[in-house]
Amino acid sequence: MEDNILDQSAPMRVLVTGGTGLVGRAIQHVVREERGIREGEEWIFLSSTDANLMDAGETREVFQKHQPTHVIHLAAMVGGLFKNMRANLGFWRNNIYINDNVLQAAHEVDAVRVVSCLSTCIFPDKTTYPNDETMIHNGPPHKSNFGYSYAKRMLDVYNRAYHDQERGRFYTAVIPTNVFGPHDNFNIKDGHVLPGLIHKAYIARKEGSPLVVWGSGTPRRQFIYSLDLARLFLWVLTEYKEVEPIILSEGKEEEVSIKEAAEAVVEVMRFKGQVTYDTTKADGQFKKTASNAKLRQYCPNFTFTPFKQGTFIHSTGNLRKTFWENSGECGLVFTVGLVLPSIALKETCDWFVANYDSARK
Repeated sequence: MEDNILDQSAPMRVLVTGGTGLVGRAIQHVVREERGIREGEEWIFLSSTDANLMDAGETREVFQKHQPTHVIHLAAMVGGLFKNMRANLGFWRNNIYINDNVLQAAHEVDAVRVVSCLSTCIFPDKTTYPNDETMIHNGPPHKSNFGYSYAKRMLDVYNRAYHDQERGRFYTAVIPTNVFGPHDNFNIKDGHVLPGLIHKAYIARKEGSPLVVWGSGTPRRQFIYSLDLARLFLWVLTEYKEVEPIILSEGKEEEVSIKEAAEAVVEVMRFKGQVTYDTTKADGQFKKTASNAKLRQYCPNFTFTPFKQGTFIHSTGNLRKTFWENSGECGLVFTVGLVLPSIALKETCDWFVANYDSARK
C-alpha cells in the first residue's frame, strides 16, 4: 500500500497551506525554478485570503474545491520568543483548530499523503542532547512557548491516528530547526531571532544608532535555509515512507550562539556601529540541539547552503538534474560549471534590503 501511495507516476494535485509564507514561497521557487512541474502534477499554494483555516467550514470548502491528493501543511499561527510568551493560549487554541481542520478536510477528500511542519521547540525542555525523533513526547516543552509546542506535538498524534485507523492515509511530519530566508517575517517585536536581527541591523545602520540584541547572546540555535528546507520537503513528500517524523537540519556541529548569529548579521549588513546586549530581555530556551542522523541515513550526500561562508562548487549539470532526477537517493552530484547559490545569510539580507518596503515587518 505504501508503494502505491508514493507512486510518482500517478497524478498528483498538491495543495500547500501557508503557501505564501517563508517556507511556502521557498517551495514555490524550488518547484517552478529548480525541479520543474512534472507531467500529471498540479500545485495549489493557498494563502490566508483563500480560506480561514481556523474555521472548519471554510477549510472543508477549499479542500472540496481543489480535491488534493497530496497536502503540504505549513499554515500556523507563528511568532518569535516574545510573541509566544505573551500569547501561549492563543498559540495553542488557534493551531489546534488549524491542524484539526486541515487533517480532517484532507481525509474527507481522500488525500492519501499529508506532510506537516513541526518545530524543534516541541522537544522537552529537560532532555539529553542531541534530541532525536523518538524524544518528542518525553517531557514538557520549554514554558516560554508551551502553547505552540504542544499544538505542534499533537500533529504527530494526528498522523499516527489517521494512519492506524483510516486505510490509505499516509500522514507524516518534518521537524526543521530555525528556518530563515527571503519572504521571512522581519518584525522586530514578534518575528524570529534572525530576521529580527537583520531588521535591527538595517535600522541601526541607517540611523547611526547602536544595534541592541535582546538577551545575553548565549543561547544556541541551529539554522536551516528556507530553500534547503523546501528541497528536503519535496523529497519527504515523494520518497519518505515513515509515519514517524524526521528532523531536517544541518548537523549539531553547525549550531551557533545568538551572539555568533548577530556577529554574522553585522558582517553581512556591513554595520560598523556599537553592538550591545539587553540582558533584561528573556533568553528563552538555552538550546534545542537536534540530531540529523536519521536524515543522513536517507540523504548522506545532501549539501546544505552554508550559513556564513560561501562554498563554490563547479558543475556541468544543474540543481534540477542532479537533485530531482536522482531517483530514490536524496543527494547532490556535482561535476563541472555551475556555482551553488551564494551564502544563505547574505542572500537573506540582500533580499530584505532590496524588498524593504514590501517585506513583512
